[in-house]
Amino acid sequence: MRVALDEARAAGAAGDVPIGAVVVHAGEIVARRHNEREASGDPTAHAEVLALRDAAARIGERRLHEASLVVTLEPCPMCAGAAWAAQVGRIVFGAADLKAGAVGSLYNVAVDQRLNHQSEVVAGVLAEEAALLLTAFFADRR
Repeated sequence: MRVALDEARAAGAAGDVPIGAVVVHAGEIVARRHNEREASGDPTAHAEVLALRDAAARIGERRLHEASLVVTLEPCPMCAGAAWAAQVGRIVFGAADLKAGAVGSLYNVAVDQRLNHQSEVVAGVLAEEAALLLTAFFADRR
């Protein structure tokens, strides 16, 4: 999570919402990214999506059963869907997202038994630190 927080800080420094993500596979970080929506003009350039793409390319497999997606903010519906499509084994997140969270807050894509894949979920890891990054970022913009 500390590496994901570093990525979140990089996003904030670049003027994007400070969210960072890493993918861990076989005990090694295989991808680390941060939000790049503003920099790229791409509404899908969320940290999680970018990290999952990089991880799949590095591992050489689209199925990430043995991987953990670690992200500073609870994934939104798009990112939870990407984790489902990648068949991520575990999702670890920091701060809950009460407005758009799709891994427990509003929806729970990760454990929905109607889908053909479920992920283990670990919530609240360094949640205060992750939330403070977001709070400070938006306070500066008001």
